[in-house]
Amino acid sequence: CVGRIEADKYAEDLRQSIVVLEGRDAVLIEELAERMETASRNLKYEEAAIYRDRIASLQRIRERQYISAGQEDADVVAVAVESGMVCFNVVSIRRGRNLGSRLDIQSNPLDRTPSRLVEDFLPQFYLGTTIPREILIAEKMDSRASLEQVFSLESGYRVTIKQRVRTHRAKWVEAAKINAQDRLRQHLSEREQIGGQFDALASYLHLAESPQWIECFDISHTQGERTVASCVVFDRAGPVKSAYRRFNIAGITEGDDYQAMAQAIERRYQRVLENDGQLPDLVLIDGGKGQLGVAVEVFERLQINHLVQLLAVSKGPERRSGHEKLHLVGQGVPRVPSATSPESHLIQRIRDEAHRFAITGHRQRRSKARTSSLLEDIEGIGEKKRRDLLRYFGGIREVKRAGIEELSRVPGISPVLARRIHDRMHGV
Repeated sequence: CVGRIEADKYAEDLRQSIVVLEGRDAVLIEELAERMETASRNLKYEEAAIYRDRIASLQRIRERQYISAGQEDADVVAVAVESGMVCFNVVSIRRGRNLGSRLDIQSNPLDRTPSRLVEDFLPQFYLGTTIPREILIAEKMDSRASLEQVFSLESGYRVTIKQRVRTHRAKWVEAAKINAQDRLRQHLSEREQIGGQFDALASYLHLAESPQWIECFDISHTQGERTVASCVVFDRAGPVKSAYRRFNIAGITEGDDYQAMAQAIERRYQRVLENDGQLPDLVLIDGGKGQLGVAVEVFERLQINHLVQLLAVSKGPERRSGHEKLHLVGQGVPRVPSATSPESHLIQRIRDEAHRFAITGHRQRRSKARTSSLLEDIEGIGEKKRRDLLRYFGGIREVKRAGIEELSRVPGISPVLARRIHDRMHGV
């Protein structure tokens, strides 16, 4: 906790956020209006202006939300199907107000009908979560009654699934379906666009065939510590996040990016070969000739250099995006594609994603190490007690905030050990 906001102010902001999410913003607006008038009467004009601005923001939010005549709570579930893909749209209506939607795009390899898709989707989406009392759908389902029974047992109250609705509810369903169709068409357009970028890159690099599967590696560390390598995967539809991998790098000279890159590449493709997995058509390496050289050595050692094309991507002048240099095996002079070309856009997108994934992994590893070291350095704290403390308080931040009495309530933590922990957390 860095103390940038007082606890009572933070609690009040949280309470107001919950009120809005529950659809009771009219109550909050009235409350803020009273505070604004009180501040104005007391000549606290700056404070009154803050309340005025909050009221205006809430009114703008209300204007963007469709308000029905009633105070209904329901979810609207719509589906759109096209070109072997499906998009589900779940719209949450609380107190008659649209609180937003959740869109989920999936493949539809079995060519299932919209009705069957919704039948399969509803239990996957709702079981284990809070289920609304009403679910509105457009498709007719044979299993509606059985799903209602399952949802009612799960939630502890009656849940109904309504297939035929009228008036404003019919408008909700139609709007949800239109949004699902629009999002699916946008996704299909983006997929077609990235496929064109794959073809443009193949043409620019004079590859025999356009790649179907591209992987990219990047390295992240802080002054050589807690080094993490990332491997992201793209196919002609975009990122394949289920195939992403991270590698905690160890046993190298601190800060040696060449060794880190070599270790990550070898671990990645050694495992692919052992499991008879899919090799990529093209591998991008974040770096220049040096990184390309170590990648070539690993590929030759694994005997896959003739199966996979390698390409190193180094930053251009002043490290500006769109001016990357492309280093190919056997070519001494790097190539620089036009910043506005489709192949350049593709390379930037893949490299930036690898960079993001590496940095996220490094920060997580660094944070975990700091958490562990704070507790593990304390005499009497082993792995089990460290785990119990973190589980009891929910994280190292809450452990730091806990007093001696609170710490001693954790099973296995004596008052003496609690004081030792407290002193260590506060540098005593």
